[in-house]
Amino acid sequence: MGFSLTLSEIIMVIASVVLASSFSAYAIYAGTSLQSNVLQGIDTVKTNMNTRVDIVYATIDEETSPKHFVIYVKNTGTIPLKDFVLIDVYVGEYRKATLYSYNPNAGAGSGKFNLTDVDSDGVWEIGETATIRAFPKNDVNASLYEARIVPYRGIPSSYLFSPPG
Repeated sequence: MGFSLTLSEIIMVIASVVLASSFSAYAIYAGTSLQSNVLQGIDTVKTNMNTRVDIVYATIDEETSPKHFVIYVKNTGTIPLKDFVLIDVYVGEYRKATLYSYNPNAGAGSGKFNLTDVDSDGVWEIGETATIRAFPKNDVNASLYEARIVPYRGIPSSYLFSPPG
C-alpha cells in the first residue's frame, strides 16, 4: 500500500508540472502575440503620422474648356508616395467640393485628376512639390473654391482660394 501511494503522488507531481508548463507556455505565447499586435499598431500609427502633404497654392487654369483646377502640393512627410491611386482629391466650389480619382491620362472634362512630380519619375519624394490637375466635368464659376488632399492613412491638407482675376 505504501508503494502505490508513493506512485500516485509521483504521478500527481508529474501531472502538475506538465499542467504548469502548458499554462506557462500559453502565457508566453499570449504575451508575445499581444506584444506583436501592439508593435504593429504603433508601426501603423507611425506610418500614418509620417504620410503628410501640404497644399502650397491652388488656382484655376482658364485656358481649357471646361476650366480645370491646378493645385501645387508639397510632400512634407517622411515617406515618399508612389501609389497615387490612394490619394483622394476634393476640389470645387466652397462647401460643394467634388471627389476626383486618379488617372494618369486625365484631361479636360474627364472628372479625374493627374499628378506630376517635379522630376517625373513617378515617385513623389520627400520635400518635392507635385502638380495636381483636377478636371471637372462641367465648367466652374464661383467666387470661392476649396481644395482638400487626403493621402491614404495620412494627414490631409485643405486650402481655400478664389479664381484669378
